[in-house]
Amino acid sequence: MPRPYASGVVAASVEKVWAQVRAFGDVSAFLPAVGHSEIADGVDGQVGAVRRLTLDAGGDPFDERLLVLDDPGRTLTYAFTGANPFGVRRYVSTVRVSPVTDTGESFVEWWAEYDADAGQEKELNRTFAQDVYGSGIAGLRKLLA
Repeated sequence: MPRPYASGVVAASVEKVWAQVRAFGDVSAFLPAVGHSEIADGVDGQVGAVRRLTLDAGGDPFDERLLVLDDPGRTLTYAFTGANPFGVRRYVSTVRVSPVTDTGESFVEWWAEYDADAGQEKELNRTFAQDVYGSGIAGLRKLLA
């Protein structure tokens, strides 16, 4: 099973970074590829909430459901709820924010597990790790600097 992964340090406190990441409906604030995000069902910050995303590049909106929100562990897990622009059949992604104790910065990790045709995995791994997670971490750096 593919598991794309990205990590990075954000020069902001863990509380500040976690507050931005846990704002489930506001991912467009730091994820450059997302032109618009909003809560389509449920309540932001509650498990079961569904966010609707529209990519800057166009295409149909798609939904993600919040599966886990662990404030003490600063971990958020979500899944695609149906059709998605990547054509994956199953997708579950996690973002974790941890303190860098010697500098006061934050360490952000972002990964997923998904099902897709074997011939698509190499490109999807690159897309998720670099274009989604890596650019999202860079977006957090820029937003919270």
